[in-house]
Amino acid sequence: MRDELLQRARQAVEAATAAGAQGAYASASRSRDVEFSMRDGALETVKDATSRGLYVKLYVDGRYSSSSTNDLRPDAVTSFVNDAVALTRALAPDEHRALPNPSLYEGRSDIDLELVDDGVKGVDRDERMRLCEAAQSSVNAADKLISATSGTSDGHYLTAAVSSNGFEGVQEATYLWMGTEVTLQDEGDVRPQAWYWGGAARRDDAPSASKMAAEALARAEAMLGSTKGPTQKATMIVENRAAGNLVRRLLAGASGRAVQQGQSFWEGQLGKKRFSDKLTIIDDPLRKRGLASRLFDDEGIAAKPLTIIEGGVPTNLYLGTYYASKLGMDPTTGSGSNRVVTPGDKSLEELLADVGSGVFVTSWLGGNADTTTGDFSMGCRGHLVENGQLGAPITEMNITGNLADLFAQLAAVGNDPYPYSSLLAPTLVFEGVQFAGS
Repeated sequence: MRDELLQRARQAVEAATAAGAQGAYASASRSRDVEFSMRDGALETVKDATSRGLYVKLYVDGRYSSSSTNDLRPDAVTSFVNDAVALTRALAPDEHRALPNPSLYEGRSDIDLELVDDGVKGVDRDERMRLCEAAQSSVNAADKLISATSGTSDGHYLTAAVSSNGFEGVQEATYLWMGTEVTLQDEGDVRPQAWYWGGAARRDDAPSASKMAAEALARAEAMLGSTKGPTQKATMIVENRAAGNLVRRLLAGASGRAVQQGQSFWEGQLGKKRFSDKLTIIDDPLRKRGLASRLFDDEGIAAKPLTIIEGGVPTNLYLGTYYASKLGMDPTTGSGSNRVVTPGDKSLEELLADVGSGVFVTSWLGGNADTTTGDFSMGCRGHLVENGQLGAPITEMNITGNLADLFAQLAAVGNDPYPYSSLLAPTLVFEGVQFAGS
C-alpha cells in the first residue's frame, strides 16, 4: 500500500507538470477507522470506515488551486489532474502562492516516532466487544445510574506526499481510544453527566477500559448535589484535562492567517512580554508516540520543535508559506503538532494547599472566545476549594475576561500534563478571576 500511494502521488505531480503547471504538491492517503459503542450492556453502534484519497495543490501561471478525489485508478488520476490544471488557469493570479523553498525540506529527522503498532492493527471485533464489556461491567451496578455508554475507536492511516521541487515523504500512524460516558439521577430532574476517554498511538500506552469507566463514574458521582456557586473574584485552579481548552483558545490567535487578516490579538506582540513568565509553550512534532507527531507538515516542511511562547513572551507564529509571504516573514509551519506547556514542580494536592480557597474547574460548559480581541465568556463546573481541599461541587457558573490578561495572571503551573491529548497541559492556577454565579 505504501508503494502504491507513493506512486499515485508521483503520478499526479508528473501529470500536473506535463499539463503545464509550474509547481505541484500531491498527497495520497488511505485510512481506516473502526468504532464500537455499547449502551447499558447492549451493542449500540458499529462503524467501520475505510477511505482513500488524493489531494493536489497546483501552481499554474501565477494562479493556485487545490482539489481532491477518491478515485485513485491511474487513468482517473491523470484525467483528474489535467482537468484541475485547466480550471486553475481560469482563476485570479496570486503572487504569494508558491511551493516552499526546497531548503525548508532539508534537515528532516529520520528518527522512529514509534507511531505504528501492529497490535492496534490487529484489534478485531471480539477485542472491541471485550473492551466495551469491561468498561460496562465497571459501572453498570452503580447507585443512581441512569445510563452508561462505553466505546472504542481504533484505526490506521498512511499518507505519501510528493512535490515537483524535490520533496517526497511517507507518514503512518495507528491509534486506539476507549472511554465511557455516565449519567446519574440526582434530586428532582437533575442528571449529572461525566465522561472520560483516553487513547494513544500504541496499545501499551493506552489506558484500560475499566479504568476509564471508573473515572467517568467517579466524576459523575462527585457532581451529585451540585449548586451554582457564589459570584466572586477568586483564584481559579483549572484541572489538567480542562486546561488544554484554555490553552487551545489562547493559541488560536497564533495563526499567521489570523494575524494577516487582522483577526488576532497576537498581532504586533512577538518579542513582547504579554503573559506570565510561568508560561512556556513548545510545539514539538518529534515527540515519540505523540498524538500529533510528524516528520513533515502538510507542505513538506521538515518538522522541528518550535517555541511559541517563552517565559510569557510570544516568540513565533504558525506560518505556512502563503501567509509568511503575505506578512513578509519566514515560514515556520502552517499547523500545530504536539503543543507542550512546560510543567512546574508541584502536584495538584500541593497547588490546592498553596491556594487555600478558590474554585477548581474540572470542565467547561460551552462558551466562546474572540481571536481578534481575546475576550471570552465560558461556563464551567467543578468544586469550591476550602482550606486547601476540594469542597462542594458547583455548576452553571461563568467566567469572563480577556485571554491575554488571563494568562498574564497565571500564578502557578502543575507537574501533571494531561496525557491523552496532543496539547499536553498541566493544572494551571490563575489569580483574580471573575466568576458569575448565584
